[in-house]
Amino acid sequence: MEEDAETRVLLSNEDHEEAPPLPRSMVVSLYLGYFLARWGARTWEFSVALYMIYLWPNSLFLTAMYGAVESGSTAIFGPVVGQMIDGMSYVKVLRLWLVTQNLSFIVAGGSIVALLLVPDLKSHNFHLFATLIVLTNLSGALGVLSTLAGTILVERDWVVVMSEGHPPEVLTNMNAVIRSIDLSSKLMSPVITGMIVSFVSLEASAITFAAWATVTVWIEYWLFNAVYKGVPAIVQSDERRRLRMSQPQREKTDITSPLLQKTGEDGPRSKRSGNMRIFEKISESSFIGAWRNYLGQEIVLPGIALALLFFTVLSYGTLMTATLEWQGIPTYIIGLGRGVSASIGLAATVVYPIVQSRLSPLRTGLWSFWIQWICLLLCVGSIWAAKQATQSYMLMAGVATSRLGLWMFDLAVIQQMQDLVPEPDRCVVGGVQNSLQAALDLMANLLGIIVSDPKDFWILVLFSFGTTSLAGVLYTVHLYRIRKHIFHLDKIPMWNNRFGS
Repeated sequence: MEEDAETRVLLSNEDHEEAPPLPRSMVVSLYLGYFLARWGARTWEFSVALYMIYLWPNSLFLTAMYGAVESGSTAIFGPVVGQMIDGMSYVKVLRLWLVTQNLSFIVAGGSIVALLLVPDLKSHNFHLFATLIVLTNLSGALGVLSTLAGTILVERDWVVVMSEGHPPEVLTNMNAVIRSIDLSSKLMSPVITGMIVSFVSLEASAITFAAWATVTVWIEYWLFNAVYKGVPAIVQSDERRRLRMSQPQREKTDITSPLLQKTGEDGPRSKRSGNMRIFEKISESSFIGAWRNYLGQEIVLPGIALALLFFTVLSYGTLMTATLEWQGIPTYIIGLGRGVSASIGLAATVVYPIVQSRLSPLRTGLWSFWIQWICLLLCVGSIWAAKQATQSYMLMAGVATSRLGLWMFDLAVIQQMQDLVPEPDRCVVGGVQNSLQAALDLMANLLGIIVSDPKDFWILVLFSFGTTSLAGVLYTVHLYRIRKHIFHLDKIPMWNNRFGS
């Protein structure tokens, strides 16, 4: 089955005439615009945990509540975002993405500034305090949703379109660069934010964030618009999208079970119940259609395995960041730890193309996943460390070292999706994938609301390790289903020497 998939990819590449070389200026513009967009998103992702633990000390409640709102909105509206992108021209998607993302982050940053400038607002005017918290949560969630639209557009569509007609390693290298840009933002933005918080103030970090969003929106739009106009393959892909949108919709297949329909011998169907009509409307909705499309893809098990890795606190996300802050780890140390973690992840973007060229994306995903799993054993071991400081640093070390395997696995799954998902389904499948990831991230945040005492963070660590292990089992089952074996024992010299005869 894997061989068939690889054959299809090779044949599809052979069908295209050799494409002209990509203009270097356009590739640089794509990377620079993506960097500016990801920097803002990564800065907010790190900063919001610090703001929330400051506003409600000794509890993860506000932090987990924000995470639940953000991931819940992505889980619910992620497939719809994918459908919207698929039904809009590239220019409209760019405007929707950049304006909504940056405007939302400006509002969120302004709300945080107002909360921080009046530190005792919760006790003096709780209603205003709650209103500003709700405004922060909603605007932050909207900003992340619009970021999702940009991620789907660039990572799942434009990169694939730009690499069509070129050797396969072009797509592999572009994926690696895109991921390295994201990880570079994840590396540097927390370090700089941590320095501002530690040596200036929280208020200064929030003001800086809002100012960044205000300035960069114009630069980002100019850069991406230049890429759109300067790469003929993107313009042609946009024309194909417009053509698909202009064609009349195909007749929708009636998926209602015949057993639930009462028809006359030759006459029309009898009047159906109200419940049946409601069921039909739900089944024909874009949300259900997107999920049906996703579940019918070959890459559904790797996609689910990747999504399960979001049901975790074993990352430098809001819950772990807030817990480390509560444990007394200095903010700039947390930022540096996150930077080290991102640096190791950045190494994955260099290692992955080398490993993938010798193995397949499928098998690269297997080895990288279990490397990650072994590193996370250090996080589990931190639970039994005697001193709290030792626990914190063991936890940080385990998470940091696991990033090499994690991001190689992420790249392997993304490349399988790019290779095997048809062009008309890319945005829809990308939207559902992000929705599924957000749903599991939501579950992790809901668990954080239930277990909101930072002293009980070890419970969240064990849950996270359990879901990670389940993801590994699912991916291994997927590989075995395709290859009918897991390891090439005949390629191990010691095995050949002992059992070859």
